[in-house]
Amino acid sequence: MAVMSIGETDPHPRPLTVEDLERMPEDGNRYELVDGRLEVSPSPTSPHSLIDTRLSHVLTGWAPEEFIVLSGPGVNFNADHTHHRIPDLAVIRDEDYEAPYLTRPPLLAVEIVSPSSVFRDHHTKRVEYAKFGIESYWIISPDAEEPGVLELRLKDGQYREASQVFGEAEFETDAPFPAAFVPHWLMAPDRSWRRHVYGAPAAGA
Repeated sequence: MAVMSIGETDPHPRPLTVEDLERMPEDGNRYELVDGRLEVSPSPTSPHSLIDTRLSHVLTGWAPEEFIVLSGPGVNFNADHTHHRIPDLAVIRDEDYEAPYLTRPPLLAVEIVSPSSVFRDHHTKRVEYAKFGIESYWIISPDAEEPGVLELRLKDGQYREASQVFGEAEFETDAPFPAAFVPHWLMAPDRSWRRHVYGAPAAGA
């Protein structure tokens, strides 16, 4: 991950805004803003993309019709447009959809950890997403042997661990809607994954 500022080329640096991101090259990298500073992440690897695609499929399958599952939505965290994040996946209510970027907290944000994003996903974004008011935050670990899901829920302004599941154990939740899936099948190289990935949420969830 690279962190840059317009001050590197400008003798009178100013905070970057979302409007500045329009000048960034379309090179597959992910460009985010933190307090006017640019963070650049490399393009996703194949395992990351596989999990992203399958989890989006699973969440869309579970979602009631009033919810929308978005892949890589831009989210403006402040009115100055100087804090801009792009979670790997997000869930919102349909009435909260905005273009070109979201400005209200998603109900759920999901980050799929990569080697360059471990600290950012587990610590930096954990603090930022909680402060912004995102009620649920999932961190997906794409371990080839035992992929896992860490579910965090917002309580009193901080995230608390609600559950953590690995491999072929079933993950289930009731937020933002009842859903269940098996982490192993998010990245197993098997064409039958659709038959196995869905779990069964607990009765009454």
